[in-house]
Amino acid sequence: MKKNKMQKTNAIRQLESNAISYQTYEFPWSDDHLGAEAVFEQLKVPKERIYKTLVINGDKSGVIVACIPGASELDLKALAKVSGNKKVELLPLTDLEKTTGYIRGGCSPIGMKKKFPTFISIQAETMDKVIVSAGKRGMQIELDPLELKKLTKAEFVSIEAE
Repeated sequence: MKKNKMQKTNAIRQLESNAISYQTYEFPWSDDHLGAEAVFEQLKVPKERIYKTLVINGDKSGVIVACIPGASELDLKALAKVSGNKKVELLPLTDLEKTTGYIRGGCSPIGMKKKFPTFISIQAETMDKVIVSAGKRGMQIELDPLELKKLTKAEFVSIEAE
């Protein structure tokens, strides 16, 4: 595990308390550049390794979390089906922090206020490492996707728009 004097987020604390190996990346950010493309520009790693975290409301399940490659779009119908919902929609940004404990541009699938059903793009299953938000803007975590799945109790599913 990487040890340094960085600010520890809930996500990093959870990784450490579960003895999960990870690497952090920190970079400058701005309100205009919070998406996966900005992360790619800063980190210079293959785009397919950068995953964004989306928080969604399901009509039956309530809040659910989806992690998909940053360059992809979420297939809401596919997510609804795998999550047991008839309809899903993105959680309003105004509700993000009170629901997850994280803000836009710094939402990690790890260390949210509560454990929500989590779904990770099936593409991650075959990768050695993926990069997700560390729980604050300008900080990312790289880890084994199988560890991410185990820690978040997620499922690998096909949820990307074609």
